[in-house]
Amino acid sequence: MDVHEILNKIKNNEMSIEDGEEILKKLPYEDLGFAKLDHHRSLRSGFGEVIYCSGKSDKHLIKIFQNFNERDFNVLGTRASKEQFLKVKEVISEAEYDELSGIIKIVKKSIDKIGCIAVCTGGTSDIPVAEEAAQTAEFFGSNVVRIYDVGVAGIHRLLSKMDDIRKANCVVAVAGMEGALPGVIAGMIDKPVIAVPTSVGYGANFQGLSSLLTMLNSCAEGISVVNIDNGFGAGYISTQINRLAVRGNA
Repeated sequence: MDVHEILNKIKNNEMSIEDGEEILKKLPYEDLGFAKLDHHRSLRSGFGEVIYCSGKSDKHLIKIFQNFNERDFNVLGTRASKEQFLKVKEVISEAEYDELSGIIKIVKKSIDKIGCIAVCTGGTSDIPVAEEAAQTAEFFGSNVVRIYDVGVAGIHRLLSKMDDIRKANCVVAVAGMEGALPGVIAGMIDKPVIAVPTSVGYGANFQGLSSLLTMLNSCAEGISVVNIDNGFGAGYISTQINRLAVRGNA
């Protein structure tokens, strides 16, 4: 529950001033000892805090999910294993899991989606990272069109989808190997391209460094680059761009 909702409930006599005060005491963050949960983040940035699951103990992870869930927040967890999800599911029955992207979602309130983001991949092996981007963008309220396996090794596949790509307010281009896809797309559209290098490739790929350097050194304009395998970062910033585009067209 955010501050706006708390104040409305007090105004409409649906919550006592004392109960509202008790909730507000825990803002702008709540200290659990091992974690400081940022309940004000959506007020500052328009996006609630996201739980990075990898490396967290089961005890800490469950406590964090429970805290957000008890406040009726929609909750997004990234980089979660199936084992972590099953632990969360034991205590929060609404939890959902996408094994491909490693995302846990708890949706307490319906998500209204706006605009359009195109998420493209060079190959099928890039899809897990692309899905992290796509599902992050959808969770934060963007419509997403997925255009997978359109890499430059068969560029006719990409060209056949350009009409769909041009309709989007921005494009997330996910690629490993030599990472050429974002530069090719950026050279053919008038929208921002967010390039996501992946660790997909053979030895000289250096776990994604080759695609990262290609994207950073692209001669095509309008490209921004996130870190290797950082689908979440791409999904987040693409939603920011999408929101601005929708407001500008309103």
